[in-house]
Order: sequence, then C-alpha cells, then structure tokens
Amino acid sequence: MASSLSPFFLFLITCSATLITPANSLPTFFPGATYQSLIKQAKTPKPKLPFKVHYFPQTLDHFTFQPKSSKIFYQKYLINSHYWHKGAPIFVYTGNEGDIEWFAANTGFMLDIAPKFKALLVFIEHRFYGESTPFGKESYKSAKTLGYLNSQQALADFAVLIRNLKQNLSSEASPVVVFGGSYGGMLAAWFRLKYPHIAIGALASSAPILQFDKIIPWSSFYDAVSQDFKDVSWNCYEVIKGSWEELEAMSTQKEALAELSKAFRTCKSLHSTASARDWLWTAFVYTAMVNYPTEANFLKPLPAYPVQEMCKIIDKFPSGATKLSRSFAAASLYYNYSRAENCFEIEHEVDTHGLHGWDWQTCTEMVMPMTCSKESMFPPSGFDYEEFAEQCQMKYEVLPRPHWITTEFGGERIQKVLKKFGSNIIFSNGMQDPWSRGGVLKNISASIIALVTKKGAHHVDFRSATKDDPDWLVEQRRQEVEIIQKWLNEYYADLRHA
Repeated sequence: MASSLSPFFLFLITCSATLITPANSLPTFFPGATYQSLIKQAKTPKPKLPFKVHYFPQTLDHFTFQPKSSKIFYQKYLINSHYWHKGAPIFVYTGNEGDIEWFAANTGFMLDIAPKFKALLVFIEHRFYGESTPFGKESYKSAKTLGYLNSQQALADFAVLIRNLKQNLSSEASPVVVFGGSYGGMLAAWFRLKYPHIAIGALASSAPILQFDKIIPWSSFYDAVSQDFKDVSWNCYEVIKGSWEELEAMSTQKEALAELSKAFRTCKSLHSTASARDWLWTAFVYTAMVNYPTEANFLKPLPAYPVQEMCKIIDKFPSGATKLSRSFAAASLYYNYSRAENCFEIEHEVDTHGLHGWDWQTCTEMVMPMTCSKESMFPPSGFDYEEFAEQCQMKYEVLPRPHWITTEFGGERIQKVLKKFGSNIIFSNGMQDPWSRGGVLKNISASIIALVTKKGAHHVDFRSATKDDPDWLVEQRRQEVEIIQKWLNEYYADLRHA
C-alpha cells in the first residue's frame, strides 16, 4: 500500500527468484508498512498527537448470523474536534495495516486543512491491527480467528462506526469525506463505491487498486523502483544491479556467513545469506517509495530525496571498490541516517507498528503478483502461484483467492465501473512511488479525478506542509482542497433545497 505506507502494502510482493535461496524466502512488501522479521513487537512510545482516544463496541462479523457473529470487540479510533461544530464536515481516515497512531502522525494534511473546513477529524483503526484485536493475544492464533480479517469486514466496521458517531453527535446531516493512503487509500476508494450513502467523497492517495490479477504488467513495481535509481545515476543503478551476483558468489565461500556478518556490521552472526540480501532489497525498495522532497521519518528517519543521497554514496566510492560494499554503504543510509546504530540487527528487526495481520491478508485476498524483469536492478524472476499457495496452506491452512478483490470491487473493467457507478473520488499518485503503477493515473470522469505528480512519492500529499515543500506539492494539495470544497458546496446546496 500512512498514511501511509504498508502499506504499505508491501503486501504481496512474492517474487520468485533464483538468487542464493529459494523463492519463498524473498522479502514481502506492502503499501503503507515497513518490512520486518516480525520476531517480536517493540515497546515504543506512542507519538504525542492532538487527538482523544476512543473505543467503539464493534461487531465481529457483519455478514453472517452465526452465534459468534455478534461477539463484540473494541475498535480504537482517534478524534480531534477542535475546529468542529454541529453540521460541519467529518473527515475520516480509513486505517490500514498498523496501529492508528502511526498513520495519524503521518497524515498532517488532514490537521492542516481542518481549520478551513471546520472539520471533525476521525482516524479509525483497522480490525486486527494496533489495539483493535477481536480476540486479544489469541487474534493471530489460527485461521479460526484470522478468518474475520478482510477488507469487506473492515469497510463495514467503518460504516457502522461512522453512522453511530453521527447519531451520538446529533449531527446526522454532517457530510463525511474519507481519506486513506496506500492500502488505506484502496479502502477509501472502495468505501465510496460500497457506501456512497455514508461518504460523499474519497481522497485515495497512492492506492494501487489496479495491482490485482493481470490488470497491469506484473513487473511494473520493480521496474519503477529501478527507474528511480536509474534517473539519478546510471552508475548507481548498475552497481546495485551487479551487487546481487557478488553476494551470490560470496555465499559459496567457506566462511560466507562469518564474512558477511563482518561486512554488514551485524550485531549477531548471520544464519542465512538470504538475510543480507533481504536487508539490501528492503532498503532500496522502501527508499524509492519514500523518496520525499523533505526530511521525513515515516518508515525510517531519512534525508530529503534519499534516492539521490544513496546514489551519491555509491558514486563517490573509488573505482576499485566492490559493488556489494558500495550497495551496503548506500543501504546503510536507510537503516542508520541518524547515525545512532553501531551495528545492524539484520535478522532481528522488531515490528514497531503492529503489522502481524498482513501476512494473513496477502495469503487470502490481497494477492498482488509481482515479478522482476531484465530491466530491473533486481535479479530477474517470475511469480509461481502454486508455490505461493502452498506456502499459505502450510502457514495458515488456507488457500489464497487471487481473483476475489477484482470480483468484489472490479477487475479489468474497474475504470468503467467507476465511471458508471462512482463519483467524487480523487486518486493522487506520484510517479516516483513504485505503487503508482497500480494506481489510477488518468481522469475517469468529471468527478473521478487523477492528480499525478512527476516527482511525488508514497502519499507525500498526506504529509504535513512545511516551508520547504516544492511548488508542485503545494499545488497538488491546493487542488485536493479545491475539489473537496466543491463536493461540500454541492452537498450543502442539495441539503438546503431538499
């Protein structure tokens, strides 16, 4: 897929490759979130945010009437009512795959525009993430509990909570606009399609709703990551592309793990050469995603335009240096820009944002095949659905449903579906974000608008405004505000004449 991010995600990228180890050990990425080994969940302090925390008694299963369906769990949501008054708009963030504070902390755009619209801000946590776990510590135990984790249940959660909130506020006439980034952006767009009577519009940033089945080429994502580096420096692209072969050659040496542990400055000795590969791979993918024009700390603390900074590191090395050593130095920028790390926990990364449930989603409905072409700076690879399904069967005792999302929300004809049945959706994308290739990049109708920026990265428009923002980003946000204002004007005009 904050506003994301997993989205972030990345959910799905299951590339089959021949490098060093079998395909099933390749890293999995998702919009809106950051790759983790998921060995344990970190105890990190929550950011201080201008929101009040609430918990809503949510229904476990909205679509059946089995005895367990009516079980209640407490869904977390955040509210900022500082500028709001009765009848004014309600802006809702449709939470994605992680704890809701993370997304709220990285969606400053909504806070920035709240005064103009006198808007109530609501951030709803996605079921099975953060504190919104229906079965507590047992939530991820098996398919019997995880079976209630899917996008349709999440959308229904949002609908029920929003309706209840408006009733409790005695403000049922308040118009609702939903916002979401990455996987959350997909949810926002789908929510507008599924529940048009609840939300008058949706702003879906970096939402790869076309990444399913064969709607776009499966190599699009990794080709885009590679293009980001290639655009900065051909030498940088060639060095990274050649580093995998050097890593593979090194893996055949007698003391490979000891040498790699030393070269990669690991805190503990490596148990697999695949860990070193995944560590590099992750750094390059996520840096391309969050190639923001200003300093940021979404996935990791990074400088402005971090892809350029990585390539500067590579290009400054003397010609005799190995490609692997140069790639390691560049990747270190992603993991240690703050220079706080003396060594790297390559095999012991912690899950700082509560992403446990995403593997389940990729093994059930969020099947987004990805491959690496010869144009990619990653080793050429294919996608083997049978192998992927076997892994899911072994882990969860379930089989993926690769065509379910396109059946539920629209497949190759989704743009025609949107044109005929949809309205009031903004799809915003930046072409430096590899997830943009799975997004809507052209206007579908007069009210389904694509805002595309050449230099934009992963839902950069949702970040807080700064004095250093480039003109193109300021203009993108201005257009979004203008379109939302138009929706609200039309809504209130209809309300007056009703």
